[in-house]
Amino acid sequence: MILVRHGQSEFNAAFSVSRIDPGIPDPRLTDEGKRQAAEAADALVAMPIRHLVASPYTRAIETAEIISGVLGVPLTVDPVVGERAAFACDIGSVTSLLRTKWPHLRLDHLDEQWWPVMEEPEHALLVRCARFREAMAARDDWRHVAVVTHWGFIRGLTGRRVGNGAVVPFDPTAPAPTEFE
Repeated sequence: MILVRHGQSEFNAAFSVSRIDPGIPDPRLTDEGKRQAAEAADALVAMPIRHLVASPYTRAIETAEIISGVLGVPLTVDPVVGERAAFACDIGSVTSLLRTKWPHLRLDHLDEQWWPVMEEPEHALLVRCARFREAMAARDDWRHVAVVTHWGFIRGLTGRRVGNGAVVPFDPTAPAPTEFE
């Protein structure tokens, strides 16, 4: 399985300069983020990816659409791989709005407000990561899945901090990390 951190968002670009939350809910990708998504797609071409999963945040769906377009694989949206709601960027777009932006995606399994209403504590994130790890390990095809997700979720699964557009191999059958960067 491959984890991909979404490309640089408008939030990431502003936050990296000031280290202050710029108050941008559900930001889009910047041009740099689109370039990073294309680079991730190029890296995935040589891998046996047959299915793509993305968080419902706009930055993740935009990244996944770029990757899906290059790989020609189906895309599923799953809030389980979303972020933990620590910043304004983690306020998502309601499902009815997402449907207007991406009418071709299946979103009927999402609540209208699918994102957390308050910051998810670290221990709760790790429980969510453990459930995801267990569910993926039970799948016969996990080696052929790429997941477009977020910094916090990747850190919870791997213990690693990664930059925008990072492509991270992940074995859901391996033990969970005990130390975190």
